[in-house]
Amino acid sequence: MVYRYCCKLNKKLKSYSLSRKKIVHYTCFDQRKRANAAFLIGAYAVIYLKKTPEEAYRALLSGSNPPYLPFRDASFGNCTYNLTILDCLQGIRKGLQHGFFDFETFDVDEYEHYERVENGDFNWIVPGKFLAFSGPHPKSKIENGYPLHAPEAYFPYFKKHNVTAVVRLNKKIYEAKRFTDAGFEHYDLFFIDGSTPSDNIVRRFLNICENTEGAIAVHCKAGLGRTGTLIACYVMKHYRFTHAEIIAWIRICRPGSIIGPQQHFLEENSLNIFLVNLPLVPQHLKNSLNTCCLPAPCILVTASHLSSFDSKKTSIVVGPRRHFPIQTEKSTIQ
Repeated sequence: MVYRYCCKLNKKLKSYSLSRKKIVHYTCFDQRKRANAAFLIGAYAVIYLKKTPEEAYRALLSGSNPPYLPFRDASFGNCTYNLTILDCLQGIRKGLQHGFFDFETFDVDEYEHYERVENGDFNWIVPGKFLAFSGPHPKSKIENGYPLHAPEAYFPYFKKHNVTAVVRLNKKIYEAKRFTDAGFEHYDLFFIDGSTPSDNIVRRFLNICENTEGAIAVHCKAGLGRTGTLIACYVMKHYRFTHAEIIAWIRICRPGSIIGPQQHFLEENSLNIFLVNLPLVPQHLKNSLNTCCLPAPCILVTASHLSSFDSKKTSIVVGPRRHFPIQTEKSTIQ
């Protein structure tokens, strides 16, 4: 949708017959359509006009425009987590900064082909690194009008695009051996549908991803909630997305991803994921550290750690569902 909108607008802006005319972007009073329309023109401003998300959003708020309806998850029931247009624009900018998409080379036909259930139901979240897809079944068939795909149906695409590992997050309904016999690594990290992952699962997932060469295909049952949540953890760690930015980005790539408590899990743990090198404490500081009353769990983070780090060599710290207390070098060691 974003790509097609941008192409249509660019075509009109470059049209000789329209060169003396103003192009008006408008919509109706339906709150959902207003929000979608505002996001589209805002995304264009960020991608092509090189506006910051804040500049684009400020323009959308100018005048006497009423507030925009926030976006929500795809679950049923009351909405407990709002995603704003600004969050989405910031997700777009982060994706641009890290080279996650380039509309000059983007193949919209391929994207729309493979996102269809009958063609595999998968989307790239981080091109060349993470592919989210719907869980395979024991055999390919049509069941109650719904296409199901066996593991073998994915082999040609996976091999062509250097997918080397598969991570399954739902219960076992196919034999992992079918992937491993074909040369893929296969890992099981089960947790309940609609729930959030344990600290151990997050650590294991990150360890797998950080030690796998090639792309990783991740699936749960539908490839939306659990899949999006764990991919989000990796992207937050290695690309420094905020929880709102990564939720927005993943939903732009694969609508319907990350639902219910999974949204709050990412928000509440965002400050527990530290992109900080934690080197060995020098001997001459040990006595000072021992005399400090540091609440547990507590991490000593120095100014030098924050100003210089290598995200590929850092570790993730996942702890209780609350903020870790942080004491800086200045306040802890006088």
